Amino acid sequence: MRVVSGIKPTGNLHLGNYLGAVKQWVAMQDDIQAKGGETMYFIADLHGLTEWIAPDAMAANTIEMTATLIAAGIDPERSILFNQTRVPQHSELSWLLNNVARVGWLNRMTQFKDKAGKNREGASVGLYDYPVLMAADVLLYNATHVPVGEDQKQHLELARDIATKFNNDYGRELFTLPESFISKAAPRIMSLRDGASKMSKSNPSEMSLVKLIDSDDQIAEKFRKAKTDPDVLPETMDGLEGRAEARNLITIYAALSDRDPADVLAQFAGQGFGAFKPELADLAVATLGPIRERLTRLLDDRGEVGRILERGAEKARDLAAPLLLDVQRTMGLQI
Repeated sequence: MRVVSGIKPTGNLHLGNYLGAVKQWVAMQDDIQAKGGETMYFIADLHGLTEWIAPDAMAANTIEMTATLIAAGIDPERSILFNQTRVPQHSELSWLLNNVARVGWLNRMTQFKDKAGKNREGASVGLYDYPVLMAADVLLYNATHVPVGEDQKQHLELARDIATKFNNDYGRELFTLPESFISKAAPRIMSLRDGASKMSKSNPSEMSLVKLIDSDDQIAEKFRKAKTDPDVLPETMDGLEGRAEARNLITIYAALSDRDPADVLAQFAGQGFGAFKPELADLAVATLGPIRERLTRLLDDRGEVGRILERGAEKARDLAAPLLLDVQRTMGLQI
């Protein structure tokens, strides 16, 4: 069992990123390896180029994302951790698979339509071709399982279609068809100022999100001032219907404490937010404080973080090279 997953280098991760993705990766690392499997995590810097980004920001974001993953619990000695660019086989296989994938398949990709919006003619070719690179990312390592959210399920199906067509076209079962990996449901974390909007760095209000680099005092203040309502907490989840901000804070508490939201409500039922929010703030500080401290230490030596990426990339290249060579020979490119 080999699980492969990537994340774009966006910099300054917040609580929503941590609970929705990074924490899940750490849990996968432990669960999969306990079953004798292998986990590979990569910084998807090539995917990050689909929209223009300043070179210095890309470089900084890649290091910061790597440091964040390590600080949160990804162990480079247990998981293979690298960035795409250091493993050129990703790009090479992507081009080969471009000749297997069909235009009609890519035209059905809803994420391109969503991201390109009304400016489809002005979107980059990279954004359009993004799903083929994603297919190469997982097929390159014969990944057996890929963790996907709702917005990525279509891309995994495309990877399976490409693998199937290649295998059929060349009469070989060369590529493994990856299965989706369903981990513990990732919570959807909303803004602390608007329970109807996702927590996002694009929100102009600093009070709407908790950053992983925030100090203990900043974390506590943001939860203390989080938008709520005057009612007490109910006994059941049904009682949170129409109370988006209240549901969001319960969701955050449950995710931070690895508990079911219904269990959290059972503990705090009948209490107002004046009592609940300090408890939530203390839990967030206790959880995120150690991550911030490890992250700060790692970023004090960015060169070492880069060396960690290179060591991981060396392992990844060792796995990728034989597969790419096999593909090239199968297609008549290596004589």
